[in-house]
Amino acid sequence: MNRRAFISLLGGAAGALTLRRASAQEAGRVYRLAFLLPTDRQSASVLALFDELRLNGFVDGQNLAAVAGSFDRGGTPLPERAVALVKGAPDLIVAGGPLATRAAQDATATMPMVALSDDLIGEGLARSLARPGGNTTGVSILAPELNGKRQDFLIEAVPGARRMAVLADSHVTAPRELHVLQAAMRSRDIELLVFEVTRVEEILPALEKAHAGGAAAVNLLASPLLFANSRSIMDRAAALRLPAMYQWPETAEEGGFMSYGPRLTQMFRQMARLVVKVLRGGKPADLPIEQPTRFELVINLKTAKAIGHEVPAGLVLRADKVIE
Repeated sequence: MNRRAFISLLGGAAGALTLRRASAQEAGRVYRLAFLLPTDRQSASVLALFDELRLNGFVDGQNLAAVAGSFDRGGTPLPERAVALVKGAPDLIVAGGPLATRAAQDATATMPMVALSDDLIGEGLARSLARPGGNTTGVSILAPELNGKRQDFLIEAVPGARRMAVLADSHVTAPRELHVLQAAMRSRDIELLVFEVTRVEEILPALEKAHAGGAAAVNLLASPLLFANSRSIMDRAAALRLPAMYQWPETAEEGGFMSYGPRLTQMFRQMARLVVKVLRGGKPADLPIEQPTRFELVINLKTAKAIGHEVPAGLVLRADKVIE
């Protein structure tokens, strides 16, 4: 081997060694994460996130720890919780939803963050999918597009309906999205009643109003607030015998009438893989924002039967999963 080739080989080996060191976590170090999420530590989605971290060498209780207060939601406003978590000096913040992500960004412009949100670019939380800029990367779940797709499935599930409703979190869903949905429904000769909420106390009364207004079904638009209260929504919808469409496949598996979208546990695993990249030295500004690639339609025929509704056979055959 000549001298030039040997030096090139030596340089390549040194570079590979440096790369391996940069991509591996530091031995003996405990990495600290802060969580600002609309769910608790024992939820299936958070357990999936921790499991994915474990598979990548970050084990809770060993070389990984959650900053105190991460899952203590209580009644503390998001901005205050975000500030408190930042004071805990975590290595990274994991945020869920546009309001939590914005609160975390307001609390720190430098601390690395991985977020799951409806539309990270449209919400102004990142500059672009390819180069997010700033301190935030994450998973953008295509919520505006999926809200419309869910409405289409709901129309198929309740054929002949001339009036339907949507329940929207006005902190999350932009007015233009609601106008687009209403225009699409008018083109199909269906009146769409819009009920906007901002607080937990407004959710169930809104469902009551939708039912009293003659809505044949209701579409629960993408929202951390509505997701966090999905159990009470499912119970009230069942009592009203009102077919309801939900954001996450898991919700239909837990008793909701129907759901369409990416699986929430997979979204949290996707977030976890981005967390790993950041903990191993990646910069959020340079890590492309990811999007879901698989969407599931789940229909709960057991719930449909309980509320006295028959789902068209053709739609049942197209479902990815049917609960019987």
